[in-house]
Amino acid sequence: MPTEPETDYDPELGRKFIFVTGGVMSGLGKGITAASTGRLLKNAGFDVTAVKIDPYLNVDAGTMNPFQHGEVYVLKDGGEVDLDLGNYERFLDIDMTFDHNVTTGKTYQHVIEKERAGDYLGRTVQIIPHITDDIKRRIREAAEGNDVCIIEVGGTVGDIEGMPYLEALRQFAHEEDEDDILFTHVTLVPYSKNGEQKTKPTQHSVKELRSIGLQPDILVGRCSDKLDIDTKEKIALFCDVPTEAVFSNPDVDDIYHVPLMVEEEGLDQYVMEELDIASEALPEDERENRWRDLVTQQTEGEVEVALVGKYDLEDAYMSVHEALKHAGLEKNVDVNVRWVNSEKMSDHHADRMREADAIVVPGGFGARGTEGKIEAIRYARENGVPFLGLCLGFQMAVVEYARNVLDLAGAHSAELDEDTPHPVIDILPEQYEIEDMGGTMRLGAHETEIDANTLAATLYGGESCTERHRHRYEVNPEYIDDLEAAGLKFSGRAGNRMEILELGPEDHPYFIGTQFHPEFRSRPTRASPPFVGLLEAVLGEDPHAATTEEVSH
Repeated sequence: MPTEPETDYDPELGRKFIFVTGGVMSGLGKGITAASTGRLLKNAGFDVTAVKIDPYLNVDAGTMNPFQHGEVYVLKDGGEVDLDLGNYERFLDIDMTFDHNVTTGKTYQHVIEKERAGDYLGRTVQIIPHITDDIKRRIREAAEGNDVCIIEVGGTVGDIEGMPYLEALRQFAHEEDEDDILFTHVTLVPYSKNGEQKTKPTQHSVKELRSIGLQPDILVGRCSDKLDIDTKEKIALFCDVPTEAVFSNPDVDDIYHVPLMVEEEGLDQYVMEELDIASEALPEDERENRWRDLVTQQTEGEVEVALVGKYDLEDAYMSVHEALKHAGLEKNVDVNVRWVNSEKMSDHHADRMREADAIVVPGGFGARGTEGKIEAIRYARENGVPFLGLCLGFQMAVVEYARNVLDLAGAHSAELDEDTPHPVIDILPEQYEIEDMGGTMRLGAHETEIDANTLAATLYGGESCTERHRHRYEVNPEYIDDLEAAGLKFSGRAGNRMEILELGPEDHPYFIGTQFHPEFRSRPTRASPPFVGLLEAVLGEDPHAATTEEVSH
């Protein structure tokens, strides 16, 4: 393939590629299967990265409704992407970029812009080779500098949206050495009414894949239980793979146990042998075991956390759920997340909130459910319940304080009430002239300066932190002095922007809000400080303990 001058494309970038496709139905867990494989390869000493292919026409996930598509995950460079990239970052403990997410909208937009600029020199621009070439280029560039790149193709085999990507994969396999490419296909193995594991869905899915010109090297069967040996042999026979290339991925109680399950099946060893890298792996007794130690430790209690939001869907708050779980791993407790519908606080949901040990109000957009969130924040503040507000939760904490402590009747966010007499939350100045919705917010990683001798300084162990953002509105500077005079402390700032708020230990055991989203940087092996502090407060530890001493970098 030719070098593209604007990218200095090099076909030799990246060493080994694992392509993961799915069949039968979406939502099988091929992303977790891929991420678990990557985790095991990383434990074995390899540098691993990932690419998520999303066949939708959106350029990015930023304008998608979380109820339809799950949360919008934000990368360090501001890329708004599918939640699966969050799983890759958490499992691989890496920071990815927007280049690691390939969408149909992004690919077509780039090719059309090149056509409009005359870069194709009058040639007819077509799906093959121009779109498929661009797909291959993106994969290879994302893989640069890593030993292994895992590429997950979203959707299922047979979807019309995914056809250009599967064709690109077919070409990719033709261009690379055989031992540099591995195709893994994840399918559903359901049970019949008489308890028999049925292989026909897998057979049809592989038949569809082979009709496109792709032969899977590995088949992973998603089933409620491990695959019987007879089932594996039948799949191998009808799908033309060795029996040892058929693996089980049964249901588990926690997704963080999936790496242990597929390791027990021998998937990682088989992958390394097929890619001819087994000899380069660390000896088993020298491999990283912290993941196993963390997820299999015996917990010493339970904590109930109320998550107050408007989406009755765990995927809409995926990273918040996971960050709470990570904090639980660090504090050695199980965290049970109670869903509290902020639109229905007047019925039993208020009782659900009051029964919890702590309250989290996550981010979001739109007016729906905000009054319930404000009610939850007031309850937490007035009753000494440990509280964490994230982005919109931070902003609503300011609104609640303005209304109920400063007695500013009708105080609100200008985003949610254009006619509010007290817009304590107002639009960012740089957002005034912006009309497009996609990719135009304050996005990505930004540094926050933290005041010494504060709860925030204790949590972060210093006077600065770098966290990821996704917002258009901020605390209105005109109200900051009054809010602080009334006792609300803004302990973190980015220039003249308020980033962290808190109440002192004399007013509350744990009350903190962040304009940023700390959940996006939380990892199983590196829990987010504000979430850890929340659990410490619940467990009777004092998150403020070091605030009386100077805290430095």
